[in-house]
Amino acid sequence: MINDALISPSDLKILMESEPVVVIDTRSPEAFAEGHIPNAINIHDIFTFLATSSEQGIEELREKFAGIFGAAGLSGMEHAVMYEESMNTGFGQSCRGYFLLKYLGYPKASVLHGGYQAWLEVGLESSTDVFVPDIKIFPVDEAAKSLMLSKDDMCAALDDDDIVKLDVRDVDEWVGTSSSPYGVDFCPRKGRLPNAVWIEWYRMMKPGSSGPLFKSKAEIQAECASVGINSESTVYLYCFKGARASNTFVALKEAGVKDVRMYFGSWNEWSRDPDLPIDDTVLSWKAA
Repeated sequence: MINDALISPSDLKILMESEPVVVIDTRSPEAFAEGHIPNAINIHDIFTFLATSSEQGIEELREKFAGIFGAAGLSGMEHAVMYEESMNTGFGQSCRGYFLLKYLGYPKASVLHGGYQAWLEVGLESSTDVFVPDIKIFPVDEAAKSLMLSKDDMCAALDDDDIVKLDVRDVDEWVGTSSSPYGVDFCPRKGRLPNAVWIEWYRMMKPGSSGPLFKSKAEIQAECASVGINSESTVYLYCFKGARASNTFVALKEAGVKDVRMYFGSWNEWSRDPDLPIDDTVLSWKAA
């Protein structure tokens, strides 16, 4: 059984031949139609869904994805494997799917390391056929609910020095010159959560022959140490909508950080509530 978050293309191929596997393609329907891993299921909602952290919003998220994952054929017996084009072309969307599965308590889940491009690079086949899975009842488990943070949880943590508030957005969002990846003024406010620290999500990866791959455990630990994170830290992650932060969630868990949680609503939700505090000072920054 594969227990790690990341699975290589060759290991996925072996897994598909040895036990029930549901492969989930998180890319756009157009990219999926051009070619995909055989028998993969396309679920682009994993990337596009914008969550809010109210009680109603969280319930909507849970019901929506329990239904979607059940329709994809996940019953708890199958190993779910998420992939995107490569590890940075979808803003971490495969990891977003992995995080959702872990939050819903799914027992067997992985991310294809390197994505579709890594699969193709080693000569594995692709398909344009549309596979129709058997619909299953998805087994929601409440045990991992604490992985998902609300804006109230984040608000309570702002002045708690024992909790690292880690912003992993792109540099223009962190310094306060853009509000989102979707446009400078997509959100009403620019800035960052008060007392947050920053590691741009790209820093958890390094170039590979088919695209970015996660750094080694030691390298990720070194990146974490630069902002005071170690294996015993409690880390609250955020980005814009929980995709890039999910990429970092996988990296931190692979590196042995024990207590990592996600503010899934992230800047998209936080910036739209004028009652929530922000640090809107425009920071100076230049590349090293």
